[in-house]
Amino acid sequence: MKRIIILIMLSGYSCLVSAEAVEYAVALTSTPVLNVHNFNAVFGGTSGQNLKNDRCGQVRELEYIALPGSVFTIVNKRHFETTEIYQVETDEYSAPPNVRLYIDSRFVKLERTPPAQRRPLLPPLEVILSKLSNSAGSHYVWGGNALKGVPELAEWFYKDIREDDKKNLTLSGLDCSGLLYHATGGWTPRNTSQLIEFGKGLAIAGKQAAEIAKMLHPLDLIAWNGHVIIVLDQQTAIESRLECGKPGNGGVVTTPLAKRIAEIMRTRQPANNWPIGTKNKETFVVRRWYNQL
Repeated sequence: MKRIIILIMLSGYSCLVSAEAVEYAVALTSTPVLNVHNFNAVFGGTSGQNLKNDRCGQVRELEYIALPGSVFTIVNKRHFETTEIYQVETDEYSAPPNVRLYIDSRFVKLERTPPAQRRPLLPPLEVILSKLSNSAGSHYVWGGNALKGVPELAEWFYKDIREDDKKNLTLSGLDCSGLLYHATGGWTPRNTSQLIEFGKGLAIAGKQAAEIAKMLHPLDLIAWNGHVIIVLDQQTAIESRLECGKPGNGGVVTTPLAKRIAEIMRTRQPANNWPIGTKNKETFVVRRWYNQL
């Protein structure tokens, strides 16, 4: 970032104070946001053909994929191998404590003055439901919210990869909250830590699975800190599930609504609102948000 010099007058004396000029970046396309600065180690590796992932096939370095028009404040710049990497902050994503966010400069354009924030419009109910339904069968991708992935990764980071590998290597797929984020065009919060308090909580405490199912409307969220399930209609739920070890390691599936709630209630109890200040592994909530905000 450019360094500017400010002249300050104090009681007839002057002094020079240096400060950093704030710079901004605006996403030109779907932009992977990582929690590490070494993009080359994640995408391509030393061979230019590998994706760094865990035993479940997930890239834990991926936080989310910012949508075109997303605005970042640049905190720091670092030249790394073939490109410049920016450490950034953004109002669009609540990073976990002590997590830093990084983007590759090739995905964005620089601005010297604060750009207008991305202001998505909430799509009509039918459009959201259609996009949800059409996502069924998609791969599970940790941090993924771009159904078609990030094609630029294949061009900038990989060498001689097979066409069959492109979807996996370019992060084509969705995680649980990414499924909703994709369907709403980035209108909804990106993480379950926000979705558990999004909209209005339904009074479900003490009720049975069948009773809860009868209360639900399309797009209601069955959620806890770590996962979210979306109601398609009074008979059907949809979600993106990580199923480590199974073919494809999971993905977007539909299930009978009442059956899915009963399955959840084997290990979790319904609550009207999420307990403050806890991850609470024994609770779930239902949040109604569409036309409630």
